[in-house]
Amino acid sequence: MTERLPHERGFHVSWDQLHRDARALAWRLQSEAPDDTGWRAIVAITRGGMAPAMIIARELDIRTVDTISVKSYDHQNQSEAVVIKAPDMNLIGDGDGVLIIDDLVDTGKTLEIVRKQMPKAHVATVYAKPMGREMVDSFITEVSQDTWIFFPWDLALQYVEPYRGQG
Repeated sequence: MTERLPHERGFHVSWDQLHRDARALAWRLQSEAPDDTGWRAIVAITRGGMAPAMIIARELDIRTVDTISVKSYDHQNQSEAVVIKAPDMNLIGDGDGVLIIDDLVDTGKTLEIVRKQMPKAHVATVYAKPMGREMVDSFITEVSQDTWIFFPWDLALQYVEPYRGQG
C-alpha cells in the first residue's frame, strides 16, 4: 500500500457535521449563559467562525452578531496574528455577556489577541487542538495537534480513486 498524502490523514468536516457540532456547542453554551440576562451578543472570528456563529445565534436567539477579523494564516502556513477588523467596541465593551465564536483553536495565537480586546467574553470553538485548549472556555471536539481539519468551505466534491486497485 502506498503512503497517504497529508490531506488523506486530515479530519474532513461536512456541512452536516459542522451543523450538528455547532448545535451541540449552542446546547452547551445555553447552560453557560449569564443567569440574569443570557448572552447579549456574538462576535464571530472571521472567516471560520461565521458559519458556527450563525447557527449558534439562531439556536440561542441572539440577534446582535458582529465580527472580528484576525489574519494568522496564509493558506496552510501560520504567521503572526494581526487584527484587520475589530467589532463595534461601544456595543461589545469588555466582552461581558458576549460569546466569541470560532471554528477551531489551533495554537491559541488568534484567541490570545481576541481575548486581550474582550477579556470578559466567553470563548467557544467547535474544534480544539491541545496547544490552544487553554484559550477556550467551551468546545465540542478535540483533535490531535498534527491533524489538519478540512472544513466544508475549503472542499469540493470530486471523484477519488479507491485505495486498492481493481481486482
